[in-house]
Amino acid sequence: MKLNAWLTLLQSATPTRSQRLPALIERHGSVANVVDLPRSELMAAGLSKRQTERLKDPDRQRMDQWRHWLDRPGRGLITRDSSDYPAMLKQLPDPPLALWIEGARSDLLNGPQLAMVGSRKPTANGRETAQQFARYLSERGLTIVSGLAAGIDGASHRGGLQGCGSTVAVFGSGPDVLFPRSHARLAAEIIARGLIVTEYPPGTPPLAAHFPQRNRIIAGMSAGTLVVEAARRSGSLITARLAGNYGREVFAIPGSIHNPMAKGCHRLIRDGAKLVEEAADVLVELPPLLELAMEPAEPTAGAPAETPEETAALECQPGYAELLAALGFDPCGISDLARRTGLTAAELSSMLLLLEMEGLVEALPGGRYCRLSKRTP
Repeated sequence: MKLNAWLTLLQSATPTRSQRLPALIERHGSVANVVDLPRSELMAAGLSKRQTERLKDPDRQRMDQWRHWLDRPGRGLITRDSSDYPAMLKQLPDPPLALWIEGARSDLLNGPQLAMVGSRKPTANGRETAQQFARYLSERGLTIVSGLAAGIDGASHRGGLQGCGSTVAVFGSGPDVLFPRSHARLAAEIIARGLIVTEYPPGTPPLAAHFPQRNRIIAGMSAGTLVVEAARRSGSLITARLAGNYGREVFAIPGSIHNPMAKGCHRLIRDGAKLVEEAADVLVELPPLLELAMEPAEPTAGAPAETPEETAALECQPGYAELLAALGFDPCGISDLARRTGLTAAELSSMLLLLEMEGLVEALPGGRYCRLSKRTP
């Protein structure tokens, strides 16, 4: 019944014409209650005549097509009343009503995420830099979020797939409508080892107006946005501006003054973006925002809240206590920790990032770490 109510609601609205629906849902307690409202009350709440008619006389054929798409393994519809809905995205002034997803890693939606965007026609060096940075950051537990566009987006996704953080691709079309088609193999790899996300239902074409909307999701799900290469007039600058408006960190990689693909990054840096020379620079700035991103969601109605006894502190959890003991208070590199613990570099990087965010370890120059004697405030 709940799915049917949500499908009824979604076929009555478009992402750009759904502003009144969240308040209506909150006022009446559930989507099912909204769907059951009489026409007069829906119109009085500010819904258009077309929206009202679609709610009362829904397109059953379209809804059946959506159900058919959802029937396949690895696919889902995450609605705003779900505990799986990305916590960072809920903070936006206009978060999507629902997200259509496909892939093996739905857990990525509420993990630490970094957006990486840039030119569709980057230099060879820009493409390599994007993939190298994405791989480094993914190996340290960050999920790389981008838009599957040609150029920097594609390189960032490929790098993200090479680390434990993996990658999320946000579509500007339905989840079954790939754009560009040249990324068919990459999209298949993302579905197998990461996740694709879109607010547009199955069958929606990749219209130009969808991509600015798509960009707000890329910026909104992420603790920060890194721009690798961008011209002065670039859609990547829109994503960066949105990230800044949402209170997220903005990073930019500088380039040659003779490279037109560096002009947008230079403009961002002049406007206050953090200049990034190496991937580790990003990790230095993100911990406060990542702590916010990974705060547990409020318990849903009817679900008992966890007691302190049920949630062990990170340093007491299996694996982390052993890592802290192996680390000690003297500076130690990843390779030495791998030898002491038997863990891989990717596993260590992810665990150390979480311990750093908890104030239990400190990252030092040269890729070394040391244990702190007490939690830092």
